[in-house]
Amino acid sequence: MAKAISRKSASADLPKSSLMKKLRNQKQLLFMSLPIVIYILIFSYYPIWGWTMAFQDYSPAKALSEQNWVGFKHFAFLFTDEAFLRVLRNTIAMSLINMILGFVTAILFALLLNEIKGRFFKRTIQTVSYLPHFLSWIIVTGIVASSLSVDGGIINILLLNLGIISEPIMWLSIPEYFWGIVGASHVWKELGWNAIIYLAAITSIDPSQYEAAEIDGANRYQKMLYITLPGIKSIVVILLIMNMGWVLEAGFEVQYLLGNGVVVDWSQTIDIFVLKYGLQIGNYSLATAAGIFKTIVSITLIFAANSIAKRLGEDRLI
Repeated sequence: MAKAISRKSASADLPKSSLMKKLRNQKQLLFMSLPIVIYILIFSYYPIWGWTMAFQDYSPAKALSEQNWVGFKHFAFLFTDEAFLRVLRNTIAMSLINMILGFVTAILFALLLNEIKGRFFKRTIQTVSYLPHFLSWIIVTGIVASSLSVDGGIINILLLNLGIISEPIMWLSIPEYFWGIVGASHVWKELGWNAIIYLAAITSIDPSQYEAAEIDGANRYQKMLYITLPGIKSIVVILLIMNMGWVLEAGFEVQYLLGNGVVVDWSQTIDIFVLKYGLQIGNYSLATAAGIFKTIVSITLIFAANSIAKRLGEDRLI
């Protein structure tokens, strides 16, 4: 009996000693990661206490203990406020447009770029395509606004010369065009950069598969359809799961810089809503409630997409 008890205690101590041994062997890595952990705790987790403002009628003039607690009053207001529902519509619509266009164009660009045989030409196109990624949105929106301007905008000049339109169009003053302009701006800026990971995944595909397909008489399009696309499917699924968490992150800079009073009902996003109510109006509680809503929805979508990928037998992120 005593031997059995000693064996159990020894087996219980074994994982602990094994863990301590791993920690001692990796102490250099632990010390290297310590500043990052401290940074995350200070700037990512410590500010979460500010979420309490969403459940108060917060006033900067009062101490935290003197605030008036109101429960879910501000959350209830959000879902009955026509302005917030319109902002939510804009955010979801522009985010989905950016996501779909970003995925489709990046995958197609990677597939087409992979088919280029000339190494110098291929590298030149790839370099030129991802250079806009390093431009700030202030510069990009300036280029977009100049290109779409009525006086001397290259888009209007091109369409006029081709006979597609008879007079210049005020692109940034037509609300129905705003979502498309934002989506096209994101594609132009991030196309080359988003395609890099797909190009890396394509290079990991076994070349013998292409050789066998060529022997069987497959053409280049059939190789892309039956070898290249299935070969990068796992990467596509993982990136899709990661991007699901950004559904309510339609952006801030491009909408704020390109938006104006004419298209305000189509350009405002949740981030602009938070800025407006938090800093301009001073309603910190309502702005915090909107931010919490966005965070909870993003986390829920990540877990939902991960669960769907698991049921379909695909690679998962979590």
